Amino acid sequence: MKILSIQSSVAYGHVGNSAAVFPLQRLGVEVMPVYTVHFSNHTGYGAWRGPMLTGDQVREVVTGIDERGGLDDVDLVLSGYQGGDDIGDAILEAVAKVKERNPEAIYACDPVMGNAKSGCFVKPEIPILLRERIVPRADLITPNQFELGFLTGTEPQSIEETLAAADRAREMGPRTVLVTSVERPDRPDNTIEMMAVTDEGAWIVQTPHLPLKANGSGDVTAALFSAHMQLTENPQEALSKTVSSVYELLQNTLHSGQRELQLVQSQGAYVQPQHNFASYRLR
Repeated sequence: MKILSIQSSVAYGHVGNSAAVFPLQRLGVEVMPVYTVHFSNHTGYGAWRGPMLTGDQVREVVTGIDERGGLDDVDLVLSGYQGGDDIGDAILEAVAKVKERNPEAIYACDPVMGNAKSGCFVKPEIPILLRERIVPRADLITPNQFELGFLTGTEPQSIEETLAAADRAREMGPRTVLVTSVERPDRPDNTIEMMAVTDEGAWIVQTPHLPLKANGSGDVTAALFSAHMQLTENPQEALSKTVSSVYELLQNTLHSGQRELQLVQSQGAYVQPQHNFASYRLR
């Protein structure tokens, strides 16, 4: 299996491709990372250094890969945070090229906009770009509950409302929706859930809620779920494997007392996590 992953990169810490690539490689997946930025660290620190790449520079890298025949056997294009129309267009063009070479390839998009606690933390034009141009071209999306609400013009809270919103998102184009960080009001205390919805049905899995904010965990989640969906072709199995791995990664990070994800230290979790969180069918 081969993935073309067009995302940000940081030298210090783990977000974007710097979070997604290593777990995928530990699964035995070939990954070609294309960077949209190369920063010293993620922007959550409030200060950073390094260049932002332009859409043309991203196109140049993708074109170079294509000239080597590298796009011919790509199974999945993965994208995360998008800085604007320029990068968005470059990503969509890359998706089109890959699908020309391999019509069975899919595009998985993490529509990064914000979260319920912080609100939107991207430029005002990004949510509109995602809703109107990017998500309709995706085959799989991985929004959190807040992002799902913006995409669909709803405010999902209950299981039923979240399912309905996921179905509305699927009507926009993507056939698979992974809703991360589902926080329904009637869930047991100190728990959090993740939901997968496809043409085949809907599943949910519940884990303890860990008291930490971990930049990059969403990038790992999107990467693992997208890969497991391609490898297993089983949404329920993909959901359980992803949640089990990400929970162990977050647990290790919490216990370390460090701010950055303990990505390398948790490498066993991507292949054989210590705990298996089973998902159950909603419909």
